[in-house]
Amino acid sequence: MAARTRQSVCIRKARYASAAAALNAAKVAGLELRPYRCDRCWQFHLTSRTKGKWLPTASRCS
Repeated sequence: MAARTRQSVCIRKARYASAAAALNAAKVAGLELRPYRCDRCWQFHLTSRTKGKWLPTASRCS
């Protein structure tokens, strides 16, 4: 079972209506962040965490 997002974390993070909107905000800021759907507010937040996450490789993206 995955850990649930803490309410205090959800409250202080920016919320985005879609993963695409979250990715665009990260791109504009020039940061390497990943969107995720929050299990508290059901919107998208950004994170820098990658532990346990699938990351595409260059060979898969071509």
